[in-house]
Amino acid sequence: MEETQSLLNGIKKPSDVKKIPENMLPVLADEIRKTLIKTVSETGGHLASNLGVVELTIALHKVFNSPHDKIVWDVGHQVYVHKLLTGRYDKINTLRQYGGLSGFSNPDESTHDIFFSGHSSTSVSAAYGLAQANKIKGNKNYSIAVIGDGAFTGGMVYEALNNAGRERSRLIVILNDNDMSISKNVGSLAKHLAVIKARPSYFRMKAKTEQIINKIPFIGEKLSNSIFRLKTGIKRLFYKSSTMFEDLGFRYMGPIDGHNIEVLTDALEGAKSANYPILLHIKTVKGKGYDFAELEPSVFHGISKFDIDTGEFLSSGTNFSNEFGSLMCNFAGNDKRVCAVTAAMSLGTGLENFENLFSTRFFDVGIAEEHAVTFCSGLAKGGMLPVFAVYSAFLQRGYDQLVHDAALQRLKIVLAIDRAGFVTGDGETHHGILDVPFLNTIPGITIYSPTLYSEMRNAFVKALYHDPAVVAVRMFKGAEPSLPDDFYPTFEDFDVYGDPDAKISLVTYGRLFAEAAIALNILKEKNIKIKVIKLNKIKPILEDAVSEALSSSHIFFYEESELSGGTGEIFNMMLTNAKYKGNYIIKAVEDKFVTHATTEILLSEHGFNSESMVDYISEVICNE
Repeated sequence: MEETQSLLNGIKKPSDVKKIPENMLPVLADEIRKTLIKTVSETGGHLASNLGVVELTIALHKVFNSPHDKIVWDVGHQVYVHKLLTGRYDKINTLRQYGGLSGFSNPDESTHDIFFSGHSSTSVSAAYGLAQANKIKGNKNYSIAVIGDGAFTGGMVYEALNNAGRERSRLIVILNDNDMSISKNVGSLAKHLAVIKARPSYFRMKAKTEQIINKIPFIGEKLSNSIFRLKTGIKRLFYKSSTMFEDLGFRYMGPIDGHNIEVLTDALEGAKSANYPILLHIKTVKGKGYDFAELEPSVFHGISKFDIDTGEFLSSGTNFSNEFGSLMCNFAGNDKRVCAVTAAMSLGTGLENFENLFSTRFFDVGIAEEHAVTFCSGLAKGGMLPVFAVYSAFLQRGYDQLVHDAALQRLKIVLAIDRAGFVTGDGETHHGILDVPFLNTIPGITIYSPTLYSEMRNAFVKALYHDPAVVAVRMFKGAEPSLPDDFYPTFEDFDVYGDPDAKISLVTYGRLFAEAAIALNILKEKNIKIKVIKLNKIKPILEDAVSEALSSSHIFFYEESELSGGTGEIFNMMLTNAKYKGNYIIKAVEDKFVTHATTEILLSEHGFNSESMVDYISEVICNE
């Protein structure tokens, strides 16, 4: 990093932030923003959200004592500033790189990262649990949940608030509002009152007053409750929705300027002085400090490498998400029943054009995957053809709804599963390696796993107009791979590539077929003849696909998924039922969560790339 970053260089632990004079904290904020922009331009990652929490993160570490006070981030992609202030500045250039810093909060990386948090709407539940644990143990430390307004679209937040507001605890929930403006209060009086109420002196005076009133014989408690109800009524004149939190048992503070460190520090000190759950509402600007990110915060949310001076991304071209979005527009233009549903991921799943062209049939339900699945079931019951575009790692939240509200009802909903398989950079919480095992457990579901755009289009035609009930189409992140000129897709449920009489079979699907095709041609040069059985439909597996492999002396099954419950195990069961006597080997992810790295590194590490396939198959064959 640049030598001018003197303040950041001096921060080796969060307590070092407390040593920085108040007048130098804005300088620290400026250094942090420059570091973030430079780093993410080189590594990719989440920029706009982190630029928006710079002052808040500084204030948090100025006021609290991490890790004794537990800060739980929701979603964990806004922790880059937190990493810089907790002793990881010298490693920030390794962000999202193999062996480097995670792009999310990660307890394995630092004691200051309390929870893994790659998904949304979980922080209040976790922080409330920590607060209760402190209370049980007589611990006086604080539990702080930092949650964005987008996460408030997830129902789990309200379940947690409903429970957490019931009793006194040292729980502080910080609502980072950079978009939806929960409280519509306007005018100088409301803002002035919010600042006054945030000061620690206000809470000390308030607590002392309550103690005095409660000690009045016979009427003290009733009088205190009456005053609280009167205050709540008056607040409705200024805060049209803030009282929702007070109805749940929280004391509401705000809105507070989230970019004024002095005001934030006062507010956090004030929250510490209260002996009951606090909801601190702060207002921030997503992307603050970088013009391109401020103008287009959604575009600069999760990004690849970019040019700092122009804001232009260094990678371009089409990909599965974009091709899916175009395909959906074609379907919707020809069929008024086709609807698109997303859980706050319209850009990530390629649906922005669909939203513009077919707004009455586009539904962004917020970060609420459970609701999205059942909502799709309702659309289907009403005669529509709903397509739920969702990241693989986020679909797991809707498992119960898929079972009870979709598959059990035998309703036609289509799951457009994005980010299937390994995903560059994002790590354990974002790899799409669990959807195949959990979907395999649900009766009546059909799953396609195409390799090419043309195969994807064919799969969606079948999903919408031919297959019954719930159908999933899995798409990996990025562009379609190059395949050998002599491979011709049949658009059937499986293909056979290579020598059909070969006694060695390699069975695979999706992205790994491209690696298998390369391996086949390398092995051919080594005088090892194999055939590749390419599964296009992986649930249910056709008996004919199994029959194709039965005459093989060796069958190698490769899948970019968890081994347990995967397609390879089901293929093995079908082989066993068919009395197969040869050697069967499955290569898959074996009972572990996968770290962050590029897809290329992960394919190599797990033995899924063409070189690894050649080496392994050659070793097995030559040693027999």
